[in-house]
Amino acid sequence: MALIEDLDALEAKAKDLIASANSAEKLEAARIALLGKKGEVTALMHMMGKVAPEERPVLGKRANELRRMVETMLQRSSENIKREAMRSLMATEAVDVTLPGARPTIGHQHLINQIKEEMEDVFCGIGYTVEAGPEVETSWYNFTALNAPMDHPSRSARDTFYVVDNAPGSVAHPEEHAHGESDVLLRTQTSGTQIHIMEHQKPPIYAIVPGTVYRPDTADACHLPQFNQVEGIVVDEGITFGDLKGTLDYFAKCMFGADRKTRYRPHFFPFTEPSCELDVSCHVCGGKGCSFCKHSGWIEILGCGMIDPNVLVNCGLDPERYTGFAFGIGVERVAALRYDLPDLRTLMTGDMRFLEQF
Repeated sequence: MALIEDLDALEAKAKDLIASANSAEKLEAARIALLGKKGEVTALMHMMGKVAPEERPVLGKRANELRRMVETMLQRSSENIKREAMRSLMATEAVDVTLPGARPTIGHQHLINQIKEEMEDVFCGIGYTVEAGPEVETSWYNFTALNAPMDHPSRSARDTFYVVDNAPGSVAHPEEHAHGESDVLLRTQTSGTQIHIMEHQKPPIYAIVPGTVYRPDTADACHLPQFNQVEGIVVDEGITFGDLKGTLDYFAKCMFGADRKTRYRPHFFPFTEPSCELDVSCHVCGGKGCSFCKHSGWIEILGCGMIDPNVLVNCGLDPERYTGFAFGIGVERVAALRYDLPDLRTLMTGDMRFLEQF
């Protein structure tokens, strides 16, 4: 049978062709030459229809055996080529474990968190505890209990992010306060937490409350709609303005330097009486006056005062027995004064060129 001889010759040729293919590209070329649409094995398979019926079973079986042999050889060669390629890759890209490793880039705390923790360390060092309060408050805790009257400008919708109010058609807060005030808002100050503390903790109280506050301010060089405060509260028997002054003088020197001078200017806050603002001497001119301090020689850093007796009464404390003081410090402002930052927005942009400096 001439066709049997052709199949034997093609088998020998296929073995030589596949054995000589030492790369994936050559092996693919061999596969196409043998099993492709115009391949030699494919062509022989198509000739089976022209074979005499009595010869077809023998020749068909032989042709199928040849095709399966070629497919098996191609598969094994492909696996061998891939295995050799992997061995070669491992040999050329082997890791020398004796070489120094590449150190991963390690980040650090954001400047705001650094300043906040430094302030916490200062007050914890003199016996204060660090407390936390809710960022979503009722108007009772954020305003009324702090002695802010209903017509106080800070209660305006232009100065506060209200979440739920008690206007007609609004939904009352599910935990409406016992005092009947159901206005719910993003806290505008951390001062509301001092009410929570005094409601649940008996004096003596020495605590600070760091946290984020929210006001609908347009972001500019001096204002942010979201910023951080550290509220301080002291309630005990016999607390005087001298205690307030000594505490804040110590804080100012710890944060700004032992050579910095302080002064207290009378001011008004609804929840403290008397109230004042604390200034420190300008670090640029040493208190002589320059453009940075507007030629005054002083820079304001915080507001403070003795806790108003009405606030103590609102929390169920006897103002005849207890006195105390409170203060509120802007963390971003302290950072700006410490590092001469001209624009508070740089603290929030996430620009690594700026943040990596601290």
